[in-house]
Amino acid sequence: MKVAIVTGSSKGIGKACAIRLAKDGYAVVVNYSRSDDEANAVVASIKNDGGEAIAYKADVSKLDEVKKMIRDVYKQYGQIDVLVNNAGIVRDEYLLMLNPETLDKCLDLNIKGYIYCAQAAVLKMFKQKHGVIINMSSVSSKFALPGQSVYSATKGAVNSLTQTLAKELAPNGIRVNAVAPGFIQTEMIDAIPQEKRDEYIKNIPLQRFGTAEDVANVVSALASDAFSYITGQTIVLDGGLSL
Repeated sequence: MKVAIVTGSSKGIGKACAIRLAKDGYAVVVNYSRSDDEANAVVASIKNDGGEAIAYKADVSKLDEVKKMIRDVYKQYGQIDVLVNNAGIVRDEYLLMLNPETLDKCLDLNIKGYIYCAQAAVLKMFKQKHGVIINMSSVSSKFALPGQSVYSATKGAVNSLTQTLAKELAPNGIRVNAVAPGFIQTEMIDAIPQEKRDEYIKNIPLQRFGTAEDVANVVSALASDAFSYITGQTIVLDGGLSL
């Protein structure tokens, strides 16, 4: 059985990715940093459907916790086939209102966290001579939204990181791609007033928000052997918003 680690998968897009990969036959590590109940609920859902999963609490912005997670997962399963770097943070602040805490938190989680997890996982993938890393980017890396200077910068960095790692790791049989979702129907969207949501939808050619499952479907495809000749790409999933 192949093994997939999905960071930040106790809810939202990460949760959908974990559930989908479990349906694809992976043993899934549901990584989270805060809510035990939500993570355990995801694991229970996967197991109720006949899948294999464990919950693992680790703050991926902390290198020591990442190393321990990868070490423990490898010890339990003997392999790591897929890493989905999904854990991240969005804190919209205009440039002149930006505070150092926001900047540090976004850089630590959205960039350093991805690098820490990739570095630790790749050490195990080297032994196997195969592996897949999928980084969660955002349409904000390509489509400017006021107030998202830091978030956009981190996601642009993710796109560049994806390309560089893809070229660097290809000789070792490791593929690296990214998915850049647009407006996805999650708790964050639900919190936006209906009037504002209607305004957003008017700018989306497909006239709807995406779903977490839409994103999970792309992650599933990129992880599969059917997409074994794709690496270094950022797949934009935004209903045409950025056109």
